[in-house]
Parts: sequence; structure tokens; C-alpha cells
Amino acid sequence: MSTAEHKMVGLLDRRLLFVTGKGGVGKTTVAAGLALYAAEHDRRTLLCEMDAKGDVAAYFETGPTDFAAREVFPSLWAMSMDTEASLREYLKLNLRIPVVGRIGPLAKVFDFVATAAPGVREILTVGKFCYEVRERHYDLVVVDASATGHIVGQLAAPQAINDLVKVGLIRSQTDWILEILSDAATTGLVIVTTPEEMPVNETIELASRVANETSVELAAVIVNRVLPELFGRSEEEVFNELCRPGVSSELKRLVQGDPTPVLDAARLAVTLRRTRAEHLERLRAGVDPAVPMMYLPFLFTRLHGLRTLRQVAVSLGEELAP
Repeated sequence: MSTAEHKMVGLLDRRLLFVTGKGGVGKTTVAAGLALYAAEHDRRTLLCEMDAKGDVAAYFETGPTDFAAREVFPSLWAMSMDTEASLREYLKLNLRIPVVGRIGPLAKVFDFVATAAPGVREILTVGKFCYEVRERHYDLVVVDASATGHIVGQLAAPQAINDLVKVGLIRSQTDWILEILSDAATTGLVIVTTPEEMPVNETIELASRVANETSVELAAVIVNRVLPELFGRSEEEVFNELCRPGVSSELKRLVQGDPTPVLDAARLAVTLRRTRAEHLERLRAGVDPAVPMMYLPFLFTRLHGLRTLRQVAVSLGEELAP
């Protein structure tokens, strides 16, 4: 897809977004922020938590989510992936098999098949999201997907199954899933990273793998925790001058205290900003220039709740604005 086409298909113009990233970069925060922003702009939105850790419930200050989608905010529903529940739904919808209670022996058969045929388990997870898109139950489905080490296998699973199975019900199912995943106007992948060495390395590698091993479009890279530029080079020169022995002693007398901690903190802020800027330059050079890159500020808070999430949504809105 060319740069012009990327601009034509805005991030939230799509109907299915997978959000991934290295552990600890704020993947769930960004996924929840995107979902909240979409819901606040009149889009019926489903937020899906792949690993069911409960982080989404914490952000929306609500009870635990499960496989059945539940409204956690006006126009915003949330759910957690459950492979067995997904299999139950698949059997009911596609094979017209009524399933009551736990699947039991059938689940054991499924585990055996999933182990023998890689991609089957992934089909039940990715297929669930594609089904919600196909049935148009929501305007947008945002998936808080697996981390960078697993997302390629999940997105590539339908094609892997197609390569193994040429005819039959399974082939017909993977055909429409693959069609949704391969439509860049419908589906996109968002990689979340931070301006640090390891996350940037993984992002560059993942962007390459997604392009070469899947049919899913890389819709955007979102850089989280970008430090503000508090001081420029002219201010840095002032700090250095203030640290000189004669000047420092005079400053200490004027402020009636030791200014060293403040000056050290200012120097550290400049150093961190400059170092992270270098990582950002390497990231931009390592990813297709046609892929939009968005930046979210460092939120100096440890709180995880709706108030923090609103700050993320506002920052995303500023980046998404035309």
C-alpha cells in the first residue's frame, strides 16, 4: 500500500485492529485507549483481551470480563478470549451442534487435533474476531493481541491451514477469515513500542516479518512514553555554566540550598530525551516510511483507571486528527 493509500485509510476507518507490542510497552493501554476514543466518537466498539489477564477491566474500573461481551462504557463492549468457549460457539453456529455445559471429551479431541495441526487453535481466536466483523455486530473491533513473539503465528494461521486443507468445511471457513485479514481497508495491525533499544529492535523485526509472512497490513506504529523536550541546547549550556565551581557556590548562596540535585535532574532529562530521540530515528529508518508513526507522551503516573485512559485517548485523538 502506498503512502497516499495509507492516508486514505485512516486507522479508525478500519473495522478490525490487532494491537501488539513487546511486553511492558503499554500495549493494553493503547488498545483500550483506541477503543475508548472510537466509542466516544459514536462507533460501536468491541475491545477483546486475548490473554484474559484482567487489565482491561482495571482500566474501565469494572468487574472481570469473560467470553460474553459486556458493555463497560457507552458504545463500548469488552470481552476476554476463551478458546473452549470459542469452539463451543463455532460448533453451534457452523455445525448446528448444541453444546451444553463443558465440552468434555470433545475438548480433548480438539486439544489432540490442535497439537497435531498447528494453526487450529489460532483459527478459533482470530476467527472469533473476524466473525464479529463479518456479522457487523460492531463498527470496530480492537484486539489487545498477543505480544510480538506470538502475533505473527496467529495472523498467519489461516493461510497455513489453507496450505494444508484444500477442500471442505474448514477450507471454506479459513477462506473468508483470510479474506477479512487480507483486506487492508478492513484490517490492520498496530505495533506499540517505546523509544528504547530492545522495543525498537523488536518492532523493526516484527514489521519485516508481518510484511513477509502474513497478509495483514501494518496500519501504524505507536510510540508510547515519549518524553517531553523540557530543555534545548541553549538551556543545557546554562546548566553547565551554573555547575562551574565559582558560579555554583554563588547560586547555592542565592537559593539558600544545594542546587546540585536540580541541575543533575535537568541534565538527566536532556540526556534521556536525546538518547531516546536516537532510538526514534532508528525506528523511523527501519520501518516502511509509508506506515504512519504516532507518538504518545510519557504519563507520569502509576494509576491504571478511566482517568488515565482518558488522557491516552485524548493524546491518540491529537495524533489521529487529520
